[in-house]
Amino acid sequence: MVPLRSFSRLSLTFTPKQNTKNTTSRFLHGKRRKSNTTNKKTTFSMSSSTTTDTELALDALQLNEPRFLELLEKLIGESRFVQNTGVGTAFVPEEDRVVAHVLKCLDPFTMENGGKLIVERKTYVPGRSNVIIRLPGKGSEQLSFVGSHLDVVPADPESWNVDPFKLTIEGDKLYGRGTTDCLGHVALMTTLFTQLSEIDGFELNTSLSCVFIASEEANGPGIGVDGLVENGELDHCKSGPVVWVDCADSQPCIGTAGAITWDLKCQGHRFHSGLPHKGINAIELAMEATTKLQQEFYTKFPPCDLEKEYKFITSSTMKPTQIRCAPGGLNQIPPDATVSGDIRLTPFYDVEEVKSFLEKTVEEMNKKVDELPTRGPWSKFVIDDPKNPSGGEKIVGKLSIEWGEHLLTGIACDLTSPAFTKMCDSIQEVKGKAEPYSLTGSLPLVHDLKSAGFDIQLIGFGLMSTYHADDEHCLLSDMKDAASILAKLIKKFH
Repeated sequence: MVPLRSFSRLSLTFTPKQNTKNTTSRFLHGKRRKSNTTNKKTTFSMSSSTTTDTELALDALQLNEPRFLELLEKLIGESRFVQNTGVGTAFVPEEDRVVAHVLKCLDPFTMENGGKLIVERKTYVPGRSNVIIRLPGKGSEQLSFVGSHLDVVPADPESWNVDPFKLTIEGDKLYGRGTTDCLGHVALMTTLFTQLSEIDGFELNTSLSCVFIASEEANGPGIGVDGLVENGELDHCKSGPVVWVDCADSQPCIGTAGAITWDLKCQGHRFHSGLPHKGINAIELAMEATTKLQQEFYTKFPPCDLEKEYKFITSSTMKPTQIRCAPGGLNQIPPDATVSGDIRLTPFYDVEEVKSFLEKTVEEMNKKVDELPTRGPWSKFVIDDPKNPSGGEKIVGKLSIEWGEHLLTGIACDLTSPAFTKMCDSIQEVKGKAEPYSLTGSLPLVHDLKSAGFDIQLIGFGLMSTYHADDEHCLLSDMKDAASILAKLIKKFH
């Protein structure tokens, strides 16, 4: 998962469910609307006439801790080899090293060996496979768990207090690169599906699937989930909700922001700083142009009501984060400068509209660059050519904006989806409350899936505070709760 920045929570405590009407109001405003139904505890008889053996098994399911930890130890042991900074860079992951351990754990539970699971390996680049696990049900309904990925971000052992490439257990804390993002989820989901397969008499109406993906942390077109979608390998998931298991803190994430990186390039004219009227200061031009761009951005894309409804802690933002200029002495007016930054765009605005608007704003500034504010009486963005001051030729400061390769689009999950309601109820049953949140960080891939017709819901069970961090860890207790939450969610789709 890409770094998660700011996020907000809404504390919600639920009583046992009586009906599912007005679900959006119920979960976002922390209380139910009044109804004619009196709140009473629901008690289930243990007889087979009201509760099936499968439902009882799902209610009773607890994480097989030894199996989970054994697999997680093997996966973290491979994390050194699945660090990912992109194709053609220093770290290109070998996801098949992780896949081998996953497949070995699943093998005894496959149909070929008398179990219930169908396991497929999908590879579009040698050494970088994806894994699809299926547990067929009796009906046509589908519930899918997608998004847990087989690669990790790099770790510097010198910055850690433990070996990042070895599972270290200290009480409830499980340390190692990938424990939170996202090898911990791979171990969790693998263990869960093996446990479902080994339950005697276990039979669902709904078919289940789980997809582990390659190449999530950095670019690798066609290697991971995009390759799976392109080749039709996820078409079966469209017939039901897709739970994207790559968030944090054991709560539903209902919204994410897009991320757009930008470079504002400013061309001036170098001259001696003692004669500033004969130069065009590219840094000053960059400062004024950036200010103008930000003003126009916040006017055109202001906070909106949907951001409040989805509990975004901030609205869309445009920020400079770096500045570079041509090398030279402190007594020289710099001839060029580049301001770089990012835009975090809530899902209620269109990425292409933002890009087009800012490109036009830069075009308009170029037409009227002499009207931009300047610093003091001698700073100008249009000057006479110092080499031919009487010739009438002008030197004009110029601006251009370019977009980086890093472009993600945010999503707003469907809050009317039964999957959202059932996920919140399942969390409440285990954790005591559900706390939906939105974040102005960004998740790759999910917008493309949602646009392709998938009902995407987001959750994860690592720790937000340790994503991509030194001494990354998750909590064993959270992973044990996660197994119970997911089992109860599956039961609600039975």
